[in-house]
Amino acid sequence: MGLFTSFDISATGMTAQRLRSDIIAQNLANVNSTNTSDGGAYRRKTVVFTTKDYTPFSEVMGTAASRYHGGVKVSRIVEDYETPMSMVYDPSHPDADENGYVEYPNVNVVTEMTNMIDASRAYEANVTAFNASKSMALKGLEIGK
Repeated sequence: MGLFTSFDISATGMTAQRLRSDIIAQNLANVNSTNTSDGGAYRRKTVVFTTKDYTPFSEVMGTAASRYHGGVKVSRIVEDYETPMSMVYDPSHPDADENGYVEYPNVNVVTEMTNMIDASRAYEANVTAFNASKSMALKGLEIGK
């Protein structure tokens, strides 16, 4: 694995976690959105990660000169249909149904804040790995002095 490959891998992690943080912020911003352009309440979104340029372990071990250009990427952003929407009785609300219930988003603020902390820590871990690679590269350049 080359020096710049480690930079690339850390950069893909930082990019993916930044997008994850953006989606979490979008969820938090829409915690009370009962009417969207699609009709109905806002639905919580999540990010799905996959490996970038996956190389099976057996191929990596089988070839001495193999190079792994990996990392992580966001394969898709999905809406959460597993978590039920919150129904609140408020007959005076303009989006209330015939029984007086309003459908609120399936966004849980505690869950989203926990996910935000997790994304922030993962981003920080990638920054630390990037800085460690940078430090090793600088030490390598000092060898010739």
